[in-house]
Amino acid sequence: MKIGIIGAGHIGGTLGEAWRAKGHDVLYGVRAGSEAPEPAAWLAEAVAHGEVIVLAVPAPATEDAVREMGDLNGKVLIDATNGGGDAAGSGAQKIAGWAPGARVVKSFNQAGWETLKDPHLEGHRAVTFVAGDDEAARDLVIRLGEELGLEMVDAGPLTSAALLESLSALSINLDFCQGFGRDFAFGLLHR
Repeated sequence: MKIGIIGAGHIGGTLGEAWRAKGHDVLYGVRAGSEAPEPAAWLAEAVAHGEVIVLAVPAPATEDAVREMGDLNGKVLIDATNGGGDAAGSGAQKIAGWAPGARVVKSFNQAGWETLKDPHLEGHRAVTFVAGDDEAARDLVIRLGEELGLEMVDAGPLTSAALLESLSALSINLDFCQGFGRDFAFGLLHR
């Protein structure tokens, strides 16, 4: 599958390298002046390349990045950013508004890059939730996450994205404020 990754930091870089190792054709999209891994291109080129686009930029850069990407109509756009929501809706819902026609799915924001790189902890798989209005797009994101070894859970429509963004905020709080460090992940117990 052709995947365009917007942002080549820890999250984007980790996902891209893992999917390349699984045989996917990954192209990173970066802005002028950014450090870029190989292979990389400008944002619009990465969008044109990908059937699936992963948005992995800092929350304050999200709107500018989405607007700079160009035509996203029909593309599966995975929002892996942290936050950006407010009383008007989740960050993912805002992205859907900035990218009309894109099939926006919120995912890969609830764990650090270390967990995305190796999702197995003490014999358990880290869980990652998925939310989006397009069921086929959610299913595709679930398959991509399962390829990486994650336990992927369908959380339903894009209105659930705010809940996923809250998990991201909780993860960051546990890491930086409560002293958990980076070596943990959320799990889901089944009976």
